[in-house]
Amino acid sequence: MSQQILNLVEQPHIREDAPQFDVGDTVDVHCKILEGVKERIQIFNGVVIAKSGSGTREMFIVRRIVAGEGVERKFPLQSPKIAKVEVKRSGVVRRAKLYYLRGRVGKAVRLTERRTDRAAKAAAVEKAAKAAKKAEKAANKPAKEPEAAATE
Repeated sequence: MSQQILNLVEQPHIREDAPQFDVGDTVDVHCKILEGVKERIQIFNGVVIAKSGSGTREMFIVRRIVAGEGVERKFPLQSPKIAKVEVKRSGVVRRAKLYYLRGRVGKAVRLTERRTDRAAKAAAVEKAAKAAKKAEKAANKPAKEPEAAATE
């Protein structure tokens, strides 16, 4: 019963645009920073190493390397101070918490990328762009050769 009451109280405060991401994803967290009277957005990018809680109490931890030192920051997902969370790439993981990354350095920290529909679509667009560029280059090449022959 108390859980139902808690859900009713929390419902108006849950964001409609809550981002969908998982542990192992590389994300850009856009945080609102208040400096005096001015407000600006600062981007904190890194790998999501843990998620916890539910409802308005849901939190996630993002880890990044700054000047060779590991920096972790814990964010409340429903906070108004978070402007948005952008997923840059999705990683393949087999655990709920990636605390083992704390002990790793350099290339050992990298996670293999999960092939999703978004990644496949981006790869297809990139491939089509390369093909169009190659076709344009091939179309321009014969046009240049007769000019070179005429100048000689």
